[in-house]
Amino acid sequence: MNARTIPIQPVPVTRQRRREAPKGRQVDPQAAREVAALIGEAATQRDLLIEHLHKIQDHHGHLSAAHLAALAKAMGLAQTEVYEVATFYHHFDVVKEAQTPPAALTIRVCDGLSCEMAGARDLLERLPAILGKDVRVIPAPCVGRCEQAPAVVVGQHPVAAATVDTVARALSEGRTRDVPSGHVDLDAYKAQGGYTLLQSCINGEREVEDVIKAMEDSGLRGLGGAGFPAGRKWRIVRNEPAPRLMAVNIDEGEPGTFKDRHYLERDPHRFLEGMLIAAWAVGIHKCYIYLRDEYHGCRALLEQEIQRLRDSPPWPGMPEIELRRGAGAYICGEESAMIESIEGKRGIPRLRPPYVAQVGLFGRPTLEHNFETLYWVPEILHKGGAWFAAHGRHGRKGLRSFSVSGRVKEPGVKLAPAGITIRELIDEHCGGMAEGHRFYGYLPGGASGGILPASMGDIPLDFDTLQPHGCFIGSAAVVVLSDHDTATAAARNTMRFFHHESCGQCTPCRNGTAKVSALIEHDHWDLELLADLSQVMRDASICGLGQAAPNPVDSVIRYFPQELKP
Repeated sequence: MNARTIPIQPVPVTRQRRREAPKGRQVDPQAAREVAALIGEAATQRDLLIEHLHKIQDHHGHLSAAHLAALAKAMGLAQTEVYEVATFYHHFDVVKEAQTPPAALTIRVCDGLSCEMAGARDLLERLPAILGKDVRVIPAPCVGRCEQAPAVVVGQHPVAAATVDTVARALSEGRTRDVPSGHVDLDAYKAQGGYTLLQSCINGEREVEDVIKAMEDSGLRGLGGAGFPAGRKWRIVRNEPAPRLMAVNIDEGEPGTFKDRHYLERDPHRFLEGMLIAAWAVGIHKCYIYLRDEYHGCRALLEQEIQRLRDSPPWPGMPEIELRRGAGAYICGEESAMIESIEGKRGIPRLRPPYVAQVGLFGRPTLEHNFETLYWVPEILHKGGAWFAAHGRHGRKGLRSFSVSGRVKEPGVKLAPAGITIRELIDEHCGGMAEGHRFYGYLPGGASGGILPASMGDIPLDFDTLQPHGCFIGSAAVVVLSDHDTATAAARNTMRFFHHESCGQCTPCRNGTAKVSALIEHDHWDLELLADLSQVMRDASICGLGQAAPNPVDSVIRYFPQELKP
């Protein structure tokens, strides 16, 4: 029998009810209209997912299941894909159908180390009862205002050196937005000679090779913490095939760090000119600026000044500049996690190789830089690489912006020679120790940089000088401890932070930070188990978070044995 004569068997009739709609959560028409009004019909490319989640939450105060479903439909994404991104970031409030939405206003009390030392715990205990049920008071990881400790953010308005009274006053006066003022705008920057250096590059008065050579001669290294030579990075990315992209990291989530915010609030165009010079030298097609969500005033400032730059570009072929908003995830300070976030995904670090310089944003070669690294470019090119390299102390070269907080009289960003010691930094730039406090110890590189005792206060602070002691300088976030503090308390604070901020991708970091955090809460530390956990985390974690998280605990065991009970 051939195929044409095979009898067709009838399909049996069943009583199963025919499905009248697609399987899964249905899209509410009203939610779909609201989402469409917020995001626009044209802006549906995948990398805008986080931007759209921000628009919905800013408008409605939270992310409902109905709005997430509507957003998924509008963008042509699976609902699970939208949900997993929304629940990954701390600043998104995802509300399920049976849940009650959060209060209309959220007050975040920073519980980072500097703020905890300044009384944040007392604020967290007292504020809820005083402010009432219509306001949500929650602890928050470092908000990048350590010199203003304790820092509180009322909605989007930061309150420096907060007390119960100043927070209540800000609330009663309706101050829930951070309004920037006092910065050097485009007109003022041009009046000071701004963008003439960039113009000289565009006009051919400077050769690309000369510019890159000046960067190499300066010895400038990445000031986000990794310390890779900036000029060498430009050369590497320039040699990759076009189109090339740039990603600028202003996530600045390391507890103790606030230097990028400090400079951005005052002189944004110096950074923007440095970014555009780098873009010209490397041949960048498009620049993406990733700004942490806590810096609301900086975002408004940058949006304003970037738009003015677009309206009056320094040259016709200026690369497009796009500002992207973080959503509360320390891990996105890691370069590949930041790139994942810019692409609208969870901020999960990538495995390497390939490296970002080769396969980065959207699969293209990417020049990734920290804000402050680019901030120095105009001055280095104006004064010469040798000028920058001529600074330094104790055999080191260059300048460093130290974010100093803790028990000093004058905390803040201190521009000082690379290689300065902590004792010199405190005495020469911070007015000495706070009244009634004696220098006891310090964190030379933020939460992940380890802890050293005052007896080791003469080590030059720079790249490569602290590693022999189990520490590193990172982004130069210095937290000063006094005899009113303990290194064990500092280690507990930083380890809670790492546990909270682990992205959960790899077991050594996800479980390691949780286990170490639980172990050191006890009075008696299991030193053998902690040493084993530390080694596993360093050897097997995918990124720097898990690899560096044991540093504070290892430092306590090594340098502060007197604090540990036998």
